[in-house]
Amino acid sequence: MPDERNLMAVSSVRSPSIGAAAGPLTGGDLASAVDARLDRRRFQDHHWSGTFWDYLDICAQNPAVLRNAYQRLYDAIMAHGYEKYRVFKRECVRYHFFSDPFSHAGAVSGDGADAVFGLDFALMQLVDFLRSAAEGYGTDKRILLLHGPVGSSKSTIARLLKRGLEAYSRTPEGALYSFSWLLSEQCDIRPGVENPRQAQRTHEFACPMHEEPLLLVPREAREDILARLNNSYRPKHHNGRLRVTGDPDPFCRKVLEDLMTFYDGDWRRVMDHVRVRRIVLSEQDRVGIGTFQPKDEKNQDSTELTGDINYRKIALYGSDSDPRAFNFDGELNIANRGACEFIEILKLDVAFLYDLLGASQEHSIKPKKFAQTTIDEVILGHTNEPEYKRLQSNEMMEAFRDRTIKIDVPYNVRLDDEIKIYLKDFGPERIKGIHVAPHTLEVAAMWAVLTRLEEPKKAGLTLLQKLKLYNGKSLPGFTEDAVKELKEEARREGMDGISPRYIQDKISNALVGRQALDEHCINPFMVINELEGGLSHHSLITDENTKKRYRELLSVVKEEYEDIIKGEVQRAISADEDAVRRLCANYIENVRAYTQKEKVLNKYTGKHEEPDERLMRAIEDKIDIPDTRKDDFRQEIMNYIGALALDGKKFEYNTNPRLYRALELKLFEDQRDTIKLKNVVSGVIDDETQQKIDIVKQRLIKQFGYNETSAADVLNYVASIFARGDAKSK
Repeated sequence: MPDERNLMAVSSVRSPSIGAAAGPLTGGDLASAVDARLDRRRFQDHHWSGTFWDYLDICAQNPAVLRNAYQRLYDAIMAHGYEKYRVFKRECVRYHFFSDPFSHAGAVSGDGADAVFGLDFALMQLVDFLRSAAEGYGTDKRILLLHGPVGSSKSTIARLLKRGLEAYSRTPEGALYSFSWLLSEQCDIRPGVENPRQAQRTHEFACPMHEEPLLLVPREAREDILARLNNSYRPKHHNGRLRVTGDPDPFCRKVLEDLMTFYDGDWRRVMDHVRVRRIVLSEQDRVGIGTFQPKDEKNQDSTELTGDINYRKIALYGSDSDPRAFNFDGELNIANRGACEFIEILKLDVAFLYDLLGASQEHSIKPKKFAQTTIDEVILGHTNEPEYKRLQSNEMMEAFRDRTIKIDVPYNVRLDDEIKIYLKDFGPERIKGIHVAPHTLEVAAMWAVLTRLEEPKKAGLTLLQKLKLYNGKSLPGFTEDAVKELKEEARREGMDGISPRYIQDKISNALVGRQALDEHCINPFMVINELEGGLSHHSLITDENTKKRYRELLSVVKEEYEDIIKGEVQRAISADEDAVRRLCANYIENVRAYTQKEKVLNKYTGKHEEPDERLMRAIEDKIDIPDTRKDDFRQEIMNYIGALALDGKKFEYNTNPRLYRALELKLFEDQRDTIKLKNVVSGVIDDETQQKIDIVKQRLIKQFGYNETSAADVLNYVASIFARGDAKSK
């Protein structure tokens, strides 16, 4: 083994910077990298311990250490901040807590691996519930139930709440404390050898439920202490009062009673046996964070929630009702001071649900052979819709329903948010060696959202148009009020449809498919084929009509994708800025002359001529300006240019998006024949045309994110579309 000097030498080696020229990597370099990440001062803060009197000083200086579990969780969320925005005339709040700013196993700190997108309204309800509980308005006596379809982020939200509590408990603002008892080796009260009037303090026994040290203060004095602390308590995010209620757990209660008897009621001397210590909540260490998952009915045992007898210690202490012979390590025990998650809570045996009634309403549990034991924790569960419907139809579970606050967690119905979900797993920083062509994730997300939307009742509005409205796109005739009405008439929207997990599975299939491995690229059509192929054996879709509808929606998505790539190819072909600028200048010159009833000077002949009506209409037709509206449109353009001039701004070819689109389409039409796009399909291309096509491909790569393979595929496909159109027109 290396001696101490060698260890010191290793730790003193500096780690070379990344990318810098350096010699071979050594063990010292690795050790130095570890040192750079460790914070000894923080470790010492997290493991602080002191006397009970030291803790009273801490309480006096910072009363927030006495907050209950709901107050602590609410503050943990608010500590990360939030932003407000308006959507469809409704004020919405986005809490940064749910963007996953926490470090966790297998992830970089704050990488957002578990970020939740598009559920701001549901998360607002959740935070409002916690705010009410933090204030003490009654919701702290309820079970929080996240309800929604499979794959709607219920488990992710629960995981974020637990992880956020853990992270908050590591900060100075989130510090909380528990205590240990200093007793004899046998965990009993034995007189000291040198001083029989002083009980032995040779071994330390932690409070099994991580309880608040002030629970050791007699009730009659506790209220006075809390009143004084509340006078100086200034909560930052809520107005809740500090409340420390109940009694110590059976183990601590027995030790306290025995010590009080030994010292003839001298409480101060009893407190000399208390060592207060800071605790950090941790699910892995079973401190303040619990998770319970249902098992098959034969193996379910309610002692998993409230603890069980330690049979090996019965011989030592003589009775199975001695709390020292009991393991207070059930999920509700160890989750005290934090949160307990119940996975698929409605799949639990009825006996478990009875335990939850008292745990929520009375904040107490009943361990075997012991009295009611006080707990302070957030109880949250999540369930799918079939189980919740079964609960509603079960008259015997009325008491449980009455103690539950349900928050619906639907699927996303906003396209941009759905795309963000898939970017987490299939973004460029995650997928190496395989190019994901533009719009691949978009078309998958588009289909997923379409399956979740209800058919609009408004005549003439398609489902795809509804998706675009929800995504913030403006459509003629639809105001924010109209979109708000669309959402209000579809209350269950997002509670049915395709799960993000299905989409993720099919994208994964495409990524490992033979074509992707050969070409090092996947495109939207490969994913669409996977999505359609998987429907025939989808485990959750058994209705043939539903499968048929989903396949029809895939056709809608495919058509939309074709329109998107046609537009991109058109813009790539017409991306000659000088040509667009010249065409725009020519159009504006003719429009100015037309609106002012003047003539245009022909630069080539030197004569004044009438405005070129054919040119103007050729451009206006591209954006569907009818002949009856041409005068209005031209006047609008001139007014727009005049308004810009008044503001000191200059009109450019791309200043007006609508006119810019018309110019692009006109230029594409003019250049299409020179590039001979339809010849790409036949493969008969001369050198001059090939050079023009290569220029278009490079524009697709630089401007739209394609690579060589995907750019060639898109160009070939769009060429085939135009070839089919030309064939039909003949």
